[in-house]
Amino acid sequence: MKKIFCDIKKCIGCSACEIACAIEHSKSKKINEAIKEIPLPIKRRKAQAVDKGITISTGCHHCEDAPCVTACMSGAMYKDKKTGETKHDEDRCVGCWMCVMTCPFGALTRQKQDKIVVKCDLCPDRDTPACVEACPTEALFIGTEKEFEEKLCKSR
Repeated sequence: MKKIFCDIKKCIGCSACEIACAIEHSKSKKINEAIKEIPLPIKRRKAQAVDKGITISTGCHHCEDAPCVTACMSGAMYKDKKTGETKHDEDRCVGCWMCVMTCPFGALTRQKQDKIVVKCDLCPDRDTPACVEACPTEALFIGTEKEFEEKLCKSR
């Protein structure tokens, strides 16, 4: 299954991935208009410091055995049988936040206005997710775990 990986040796915590994500999920798809939207577009990826001098960009890991799916009482969180992605059905979400509490990566966000969960959807309308495309250091990579490991070996 393809998912987004972050090379922590390349991530500088610039938040370009966050901005690209928010713009991609805005109504306008333009930064000058997106910053005026109410509510503001919600970023599904975040750059966060994990240790002194180490920052990573995190989003949904699309876990094989996803705790958020197990914890979801309404069935809003589910695994796509074809792609293996962890997906969210907004119409079924009851806003209990159990998925948010059980995610080991803190990758799920609450949309307070509609009381639903927001998560990485891998930008289904794009060939390359917005965050990956926007990363100035190429710390973000979309592919399989094997492809990511091969890329790391080549770059080191």
